[in-house]
Amino acid sequence: MAANAVIIPHKFGDLYMVCAKKFTLLLVTLLIVMLLTAHLHAGAAPPLRDINARSALLIEVDTGHVLFPHNVNNPHPADALARVMTLLLAVTAYDAGEIDLYDIVAMTDSAWEDISPWSTTLGILPGEEMSLIDLMHCAFLGGASEANNLIAEHIAGSVAAFVRMMNAHALELGAENTAFENTHGQYLPSQYTTAYDIFLIYRDALSYPLFVEISGTFRYSVESTNMSEPRRLIGSNSLLNTGGRYYFRYCTSGVASSLYEGGYSFFGFAESDGLSLIAIVLGSEAEALDDGSFLLKNLSESRRLFEWGFTNFAWRTILSTSDLVERAPVVHGAGADFVNLRPESSIKQLLSNEESDNEFIRNVTIYSEERGEELVAPISAGEVLGEVTVTRDGVDYGTVLLVANTSIELHRLEFIRMQISDIMASTAARAVMAVLFVIILSYMGLVVRYNVLRRRRLQEIAERKKILARQRQQGEQVTDFDDQDTITRKPNPKQ
Repeated sequence: MAANAVIIPHKFGDLYMVCAKKFTLLLVTLLIVMLLTAHLHAGAAPPLRDINARSALLIEVDTGHVLFPHNVNNPHPADALARVMTLLLAVTAYDAGEIDLYDIVAMTDSAWEDISPWSTTLGILPGEEMSLIDLMHCAFLGGASEANNLIAEHIAGSVAAFVRMMNAHALELGAENTAFENTHGQYLPSQYTTAYDIFLIYRDALSYPLFVEISGTFRYSVESTNMSEPRRLIGSNSLLNTGGRYYFRYCTSGVASSLYEGGYSFFGFAESDGLSLIAIVLGSEAEALDDGSFLLKNLSESRRLFEWGFTNFAWRTILSTSDLVERAPVVHGAGADFVNLRPESSIKQLLSNEESDNEFIRNVTIYSEERGEELVAPISAGEVLGEVTVTRDGVDYGTVLLVANTSIELHRLEFIRMQISDIMASTAARAVMAVLFVIILSYMGLVVRYNVLRRRRLQEIAERKKILARQRQQGEQVTDFDDQDTITRKPNPKQ
């Protein structure tokens, strides 16, 4: 027996074998799970875990491609969104020429009616006058409830009429899970929204340069009024605050808010390398730090969402205008029997940096083949000859036209030969040719008959000429034969 051999007592042998088999089975199972997990997560961005929010959303602006969803349809107080909608309707009224930014607006008593003692205000007193553009900054940056109400009255005539406009516009944008009760966002149980509805409304607002300008301002000075010294405003979006704890250089618009009933919230816009993202964080917390300050998770988590999106996703061209997608057969081409087809425009897709471009499938349609016809020269470069659809896993990522990459000239002799062949192949052409053939044969027969008869006639004339010659030699008096080749004899006076 080998010196290093392990001796297993007989009574423990079966137990050892069972344990060994179970260990082997467990090891194989773990390997299979690891392989399957690697397959499932291949091409996926690293997960963003432990988001501190009741709802959150990271989404690409133009396409609505969702990069990170978290309870996006859960109801949430519409506090900051009310101010966004108020500013949005003011901006649209300005674009329509209904208001002027430098209209002087006086504060009214009615603009203070629905404002509770704990609402945010800037103390704009009844009778105080300021320009509409300053009022917009007070409403959005300063969160002044009375400024939001005054804008509503200036545009719609009353706050109630303006709120109806807010709800109508939300429905127009598809925000069906949103309801507004006031212009400034003071908490009411009947005023709510969702993360996805915020995206729909905020995306629309970002299409207006004036909204982007106001919402992208962090500090603003309101001119002195008839009742106040200049007001210095600091916005809620600390991602715009250069050198601050939450500063994010790619963020150019946004708004933060806090409610006892809704926690800390933020939604904003950022853009980098052609990638435009909206981050939404609702119902976050404030964390006490050792230095006595607080970390506002709505701001830090929003910045984390942006950083994760820009780090792990990018636009990639999955179909380029330089790609030669297909070869189409061409007939009657001079020096070429096919033409290369390329896309008329490119298709781009937002992909994780880990995803492969090779998984996309190109489904090509050539119009001539679809009609059951041949593609015939001449063909001009850029001529539309088909289309291509790019898909992956049953999802359609776009369809673009296919055009000829080069020109193909017509081979004229081949074209004429084929035209003749086509003509001869038709029933009508064959019938005409048959009639022509009969006519030609008949004509040839007549020509042959005429030539035979003519030769015979010429022979007869020759014979008669010989007879006439003999008669002249014998002294007979004869006349020449006429046009009908008849010979007239003259009477012989000697006879």
